[in-house]
Amino acid sequence: MKLVRPVSAVLLLFGLSLGLFAFQRGGRRQQSYYSGGPSVPSEFYFSRLQYNSIYGGGFRGETWSQDWPKADNDCLIALRRLTRINSPSPLNVADLDSDHLFDYPWIYAINPEYWSFTDEEAKRLHDYLLKGGFLMVDHFHGTDDWERFMAAIRQVLPDAQVEDLNDPDEIYHVLYDINERFQIPGEQYVGTGRTYECGGGNNCGYVAKWRAIRNSHGRIMVAICHNMHLGDAWEHSDEASYPEKFSGLAFRIVLNYITYSMTH
Repeated sequence: MKLVRPVSAVLLLFGLSLGLFAFQRGGRRQQSYYSGGPSVPSEFYFSRLQYNSIYGGGFRGETWSQDWPKADNDCLIALRRLTRINSPSPLNVADLDSDHLFDYPWIYAINPEYWSFTDEEAKRLHDYLLKGGFLMVDHFHGTDDWERFMAAIRQVLPDAQVEDLNDPDEIYHVLYDINERFQIPGEQYVGTGRTYECGGGNNCGYVAKWRAIRNSHGRIMVAICHNMHLGDAWEHSDEASYPEKFSGLAFRIVLNYITYSMTH
C-alpha cells in the first residue's frame, strides 16, 4: 500500500484570505500531466479520476475530463501558493486499472452520474478508500443524477451511509474557517444569473447539498458536492465576469478537503 501517510497540520501554511487571490494573467503557464503514474516525487498529487461511462454523452461529449486540465491546474497553483503541502508533481490522471491508483492520497471526480465500474474496478476503488484514500465528487444535479451516482457508490461501498455535512464539521475548519456555504454555480451563471443547473430534462438541482461518506472510524473518505459545479468556479476564477464570491469559496472548500485528506 503506497498511499501517502498523513502529514502534520503544522506543515501547512495558513495562507492569506482568498479574497486577495487573483491569478496573474501574464504569468500563467499550462500545466502538464502524466497518466502513467507519478513522474515526480511528491507528497501530494492532484489527480483526476478517469472512468468508463455506461450512459455516454455528457457535456459536449465529455464525462470524466470536463474542465480539465485548466480547472485542476488552477487548484494546483492555489495549493502551492497557499499551503506548504509539497506538490511539485504535474497533474495526474488516476486509472482504476493501474496500481498507481494507490500513489494518490486524493482524487477528484466530475460528472459522477455518468460513471460505471466493472466489479474489479469497484473493488479497487473500495480498497483505495478503505486504505486511506479520499475521493471528492463534483458537478451533478437533481434526483436522477443522484440515483445514478448512488448506484455506482453502492457497488463500491455497499454499506455506505451518506450524511449531510454541517458548518461545525472539522473538514470546514482544518485550514480555513468556513462558516457560510452557498451554491457554487457553473459558468451558466454569467449569462443567466442562475446558480442551479439541470440534469436530464427538467431534473434541476435547486439546493446545494454538501455531503459525505465516512469510514468506520468517522473519517470522511468521500466528499460529495451535489447541485454545484466547483470545477467551473476554479476554471473561470481569472475571468472578470465570474464572481469572486463563488470562486473564492470553491478554492477554500477544495483546499480544506485536501488538507483534511492529508491530515486525517
